Formats: sequence, C-alpha cells, structure tokens
Amino acid sequence: MKAETSRYALIAITLHWVMAALLLFMIWLGWNMDDHEARYQLHKSVGILLLFLTVVRVIWRAMNPPPPLPEEMPAHEKLASHLVHMAFYGLMIVLPLAGWLLVSTSKFKVPTVLFGTISWPHLPAPDFLRGNLAHAILENIHSKGAWVLIILLGLHVAGAVKHEIGGEEGVLKKMLPGLFGKVAPPKTARGYLRAFGTAIIAFALVALIPIAGSGSSDATPAEAAPVAEGEAETLSPNWTVNYEQSEIRFTGEYDGAGFTGTFGDWTADIEFHPDDLAGSEALVTVRTATADAGKKLYNDSLKGQEWFDTNTFPEARIRLDNFRETDTGYTADATISLKTELVTVPLDFTLDIEGDIATLNATTVMNRKAFDLGQASDPAGTWVGEDVTVTVTGTAAAIR
Repeated sequence: MKAETSRYALIAITLHWVMAALLLFMIWLGWNMDDHEARYQLHKSVGILLLFLTVVRVIWRAMNPPPPLPEEMPAHEKLASHLVHMAFYGLMIVLPLAGWLLVSTSKFKVPTVLFGTISWPHLPAPDFLRGNLAHAILENIHSKGAWVLIILLGLHVAGAVKHEIGGEEGVLKKMLPGLFGKVAPPKTARGYLRAFGTAIIAFALVALIPIAGSGSSDATPAEAAPVAEGEAETLSPNWTVNYEQSEIRFTGEYDGAGFTGTFGDWTADIEFHPDDLAGSEALVTVRTATADAGKKLYNDSLKGQEWFDTNTFPEARIRLDNFRETDTGYTADATISLKTELVTVPLDFTLDIEGDIATLNATTVMNRKAFDLGQASDPAGTWVGEDVTVTVTGTAAAIR
C-alpha cells in the first residue's frame, strides 16, 4: 500500500496563496498602470512586499523542507517541477530588485512611499547604472522577466492540475487540504519567529544602506542667494505676527488634479508704515522642509534635490519692498530666493488695520520653471503645472 504523503504546513500554505494573489494582482497592475501615479506607487509597494515575502518563504523552506513529490511521478517531471520552483524563487527576487534599482537610478527621481505611509529609500548605485544603456538593460530585465514569470506561472498551474486529474497522489491537495481529498497532517513545523525575524533583519539592513548613506553626508547646508544687497541691513520691526492665526499656503496642479499645501515653520520681520510706504519692508524666512502638501509622496518629492533640496538649501527667503497703494489695497515687490535662484514677483494684498491689529490677505503667482524646480523630470509641465499660487493670510499686532 502506498504511503500517504503529508500536506504543507500552515505557514507555507498561507505564504503560497498570499503571494499567488499578489502576483496575479501585479500582473494586472503592470498592464493597467499607464501614467497613473497612484497605481505606479502601488506597483512599487506590492513589489517590495513580494520581495519581503519571498525572502521569508526561502528561509522557511530551508528550515522546513516541503513534502516529497508523488512516488509515481516520472523523474523528468520531478526535475521540471524543481526547476520551475527554483526559477520562480529566482525571479521573485530578481524582478523586485531590478524594479527597485530602476526607480533608484531613474532621472525622474520619484520617491517611493509604501502604501502611502512608509518612505522607502533608493538603492545606492554607481554612476554607470544611471546611463541610458544600463537603464535600458534594467528595464528589459524587469519587463521581459515578468513575461517569463507569467509563463512559469502557467506551467506551474498546468502541472498541478495535470497531476490532480491524473489521479496521482497529487500536489493540489497538499496546498488545499480537504478540497481535493485528505492527506496526512504536516510534520511539526519549526522556526516561525526565526524565518520572519531573519527576513525582517535582512530587509532592514538592506534598507538602511541608502538611509545611512544619505544621513551621513558631510555636505554643509548652503545659503540661498541673498534676496537683495541690503538684506544684511537691520530692520526695525513694528509688527509682531500671530503665527497661530497666520499661514503661507501654496496651490497647484499635479496629474490633472489640484493640490494644496502649507509651510509649518516660517518667520517674518515686518516694518510697515501705512503713511510711509517708501520706508516699509519685510523679510520672511521659510523652512522648506516643513512643506506639507497633504500626501507623503508629495512631501517626500518636495524635499528632494529636484525640488526644494532641503538638505542643501533648508531655507527660502522673501524680501518685500517697493510698497505701493492700488485701487484694491497694496502691492509690493516680492524678491524670492529659493535654492540658487533669485526671482521678483508682484505681491498684491489687502491690509485691514483696527487699532493695534492688522489682518493681511496676500496673493502671488510663481512659475516653478523660474526657480528650476522639477526641470529634470517634467520640463514641459506634463505632470506638475508650471504656475503655483501662493497666498498669505494672518494677523499681526503693532509693537508699541
């Protein structure tokens, strides 16, 4: 009488079907991303998750060998089964790594935010991997490898179904106990915590490489270009801003939809005399790393080198002078120093003064191209609109 083979352990079964579902979802997602940013981020998130689960599964399999294949299975079919499994594991590691490296070396420098929550670092890569040829090779490995994976998936499913229909001591019942007949219980599994713990530690170490590299930079933060020759002159502020009731807000367009954000940390020295506009001026300092556009992806992008480059240029400065009255209120020249660019734009505002309290409402429009923002990845404004509207609202108290 033929010995009854045992089924897989619960951990192996769970990993198998979770990864199978994620893989099928990734195949669909790969065909339906187009230029959809949210799906692109989801594709990267699921890819990193699959890489993690593959590492867990490889460690688990090494500690808990799978049940043997049916004795009556021909030797060449056993060999084919083993080769398909090994190819699966190899591709499930190579493809996510190739995708991760593609993102890390792309000229677009789009951050990766796993499931909209966790900032995921880029891999450190030598310069030769950033060239067009290397990038094309990586793209082919990632895209053509996906087709190989689809073919292997078809072979894997066909083989499992073939052996089940053939009446052999099949494979499916080992992965779906009870659905295709009973099999013996699995051997006692071991190393639950060790498999997951080892994978988590290994993943953390890999992830920490680029984090440590970026955090240990010896680069000294640079100062933005001076907003005017007279910037060093000391103002004589006669107004104190109520920061709890004041904000600097920016609005624009990304991927066809509007976005809005604020800066969480800024200061303003204001000397304003309604009866002496020529003697009025203000100096505003903004900590650019505190920009909050409502999504972690946007915030991480803004901190990057192509946008605010907050590690190198932690502050932006705005000098207001040349105040004039208009039919609707006032206007002033706002000379903005952002990174290495110095641009002057008109700032229109209304100012209501009641006693010692002034209420401000100001608006200006900036062209991001003038500040060399996003010019490497989106010079035509296909994704991010060229114009950004900045509004400043708030109150200030007179200094007596």
